[in-house]
Amino acid sequence: MAGSSFHIALVGNPNSGKTSVFNSLTGLNQKVGNFPGVTVDKKTGFCQLDHNTSSTIIDLPGTYSLYPRRTDEWVAYKVLMGTDEELKPDLILLVSDASNLKRNLLFCSQIIDLKYPIVVALTMMDIARKKGIEIDIAGLERELGVPIVPVNPRRNKGIGQLKRMLAQTVRHHFVAPQWDFIPNKNLAAEAINGVKEWYPKLSDYAAIHYLINHENFPLPDKMQDTIEQIEVNNKFNPTKTQAEEIMQRYNRIKQLMHQNVVEPDPLQRKLFTEHLDNIFLHRFWGYVILLVVLFILFQSIFWLAQYPMNAIDWSFSQITGWLNAILPQAWWSDLLVNGLIAGLNGILVFVPQIMILFGLITILEDTGYMARISFLSDKLMRKVGLNGKSVMPMISGFACAVPAIMSARSIENKKERLLTIMVTPLMSCSARLPVFTILIALVVPDKYYWGFLSLQGIVMMGLYLLGVIMALIVSSVLKLIVKLKEKSFFILELPVYRSPRWKNVGITMIEKAKIFVTDAGRVIIMISLLLWFLSSYGPKSRTSMVEKKYAALRQQATTQKQKLVLTKQYNSEKLLNSYAGILGQTIEPVIKPLGYDWKIGIALITSFAAREVFVGTMATLYSVEENDNSTLRQKMQKAVREDGSKVYTLPTALSLMVFYLLAMQCMSTLAVVKRETRGWKWPAIQLAYMTSLAYIMSFIVFHIF
Repeated sequence: MAGSSFHIALVGNPNSGKTSVFNSLTGLNQKVGNFPGVTVDKKTGFCQLDHNTSSTIIDLPGTYSLYPRRTDEWVAYKVLMGTDEELKPDLILLVSDASNLKRNLLFCSQIIDLKYPIVVALTMMDIARKKGIEIDIAGLERELGVPIVPVNPRRNKGIGQLKRMLAQTVRHHFVAPQWDFIPNKNLAAEAINGVKEWYPKLSDYAAIHYLINHENFPLPDKMQDTIEQIEVNNKFNPTKTQAEEIMQRYNRIKQLMHQNVVEPDPLQRKLFTEHLDNIFLHRFWGYVILLVVLFILFQSIFWLAQYPMNAIDWSFSQITGWLNAILPQAWWSDLLVNGLIAGLNGILVFVPQIMILFGLITILEDTGYMARISFLSDKLMRKVGLNGKSVMPMISGFACAVPAIMSARSIENKKERLLTIMVTPLMSCSARLPVFTILIALVVPDKYYWGFLSLQGIVMMGLYLLGVIMALIVSSVLKLIVKLKEKSFFILELPVYRSPRWKNVGITMIEKAKIFVTDAGRVIIMISLLLWFLSSYGPKSRTSMVEKKYAALRQQATTQKQKLVLTKQYNSEKLLNSYAGILGQTIEPVIKPLGYDWKIGIALITSFAAREVFVGTMATLYSVEENDNSTLRQKMQKAVREDGSKVYTLPTALSLMVFYLLAMQCMSTLAVVKRETRGWKWPAIQLAYMTSLAYIMSFIVFHIF
């Protein structure tokens, strides 16, 4: 096996530390995609186990047992059953939580009986010790017949030993456990033999799953009929077999735990986690603390990000000034400075805020507090037709609506899942952050109350809360319209409180910044370059008329001041008569009641590609018009209408922020909603209601202020 590369499937229960192990093994060598045929996240990473052995690690969705219910559980199940044609793992790395060993051993024992080569990574050993749990790892290895490696990925302990064990398992030619955890053959001996006549390589336990779930496997029609006939001939009862199997497994796990695990007296004092939950899940103080946490989150986005943002802004203004001074007057230099550089500035200046937002959200998830937010919200969510599980997609929507909508698959109830999908885009995603930031900086004073409360941060938090409130109102209306009836249950496992994994926080921040710069940045640059062309050129009849008019006026200008004023007027009139100017003036009557001019109108149109394009659009339009080395904020502050009044007043800016908060300006989101709802009906309704809501609310806000 020297110099070999192989595939490891990483599996485990939710909240078992699987993501931490994945990040520790792969670091930044990660890719995120979709499993073939379904919109379930597929995280893969590269890991060098030793000098001769490399591996690709596939992080399968978390699952509690080999009896799937949700789409993501089916993905993991089909890989483990060997029926996924794209992915055939050579080895299973099973992550188990030492502090919840009894529950984790159920899934572990099922994987063992599939006869895969398996290595167990035992996490949460520190929490187990705090609970007073002592585990005889050597004894557990003997009973299970698989290698077990205790790890603490948060502190990078045991990861080297885990890599060595994985490499050794490869070199020993994938030795699978020799005996069954329970006598699976006795559950349905004749039916199992019948399946194994056709699939002799299957283990007894895998044969049982073929009997139970063969309809969901990609088998030929003839084979489907054959297995169905085997079931009928042997009176195979799937429900009874499954129940008997689970009972036998737990009986064996109980014996195994008794022999190899010392547990404390259940009447011992409560754990630190339980004491904290008395505070954080309190009927009154729990909600107060939640509001304080969210308030600190949005204050921090402004407070921490202002220094790197100012530095990036200043750097680009210096680069623009330097290039304007050394480059000749030519179309290509104008394209470079006012198209490419202006577009780059519109991307990079917001990277600090996006990194900080994702970093803080990762800290909330890592510490275990995010699950408490779901628990606290369940009562409120039920009143508007949702449940506590809707909170996770909605909170994820603060980052990006696309994966947030995909994560709604964890909601079993069809109506609640649909309502969650319909309102999640109202959460203020990170694409809106650049728009909010620049508009707040323009019209909201940089004031602090009592030395630490930022007025800009308060306004930002208000926008995010308005999105949540509108989502709840819309959901309460939609629940009366959507006529699906189905019982729902809210079962949530609360993880223990832990200190955040700072390495994991760092990896997430860097990954999200890379995604923003590469994915959103690509769109922003393309649109910036297209806008430069549309705003630099126009119909020949119009542009030649402007040229003639200003050619005559330039001859009359004698002083430097007159020439500067004339240049600015020329740039403004040229922009007005460009293709972009004509498009903007065409839609201006529709958006004028909201307080917007034609340039903002162009930004509204380009933002359908991606909301953050607003900043790139403004950067390009004002760079073409102003053509100086001032920052985008300074250019927007100086922007005036034809009558000399300021464009970005408080009413206009607030109206514009509300429009971007509520409008569906994201083609990617519409595409994923179409995929999740399997048709264009609900995306069309979503586009119509969000655009109408945005227009009406922006109109009201503009005229109130």
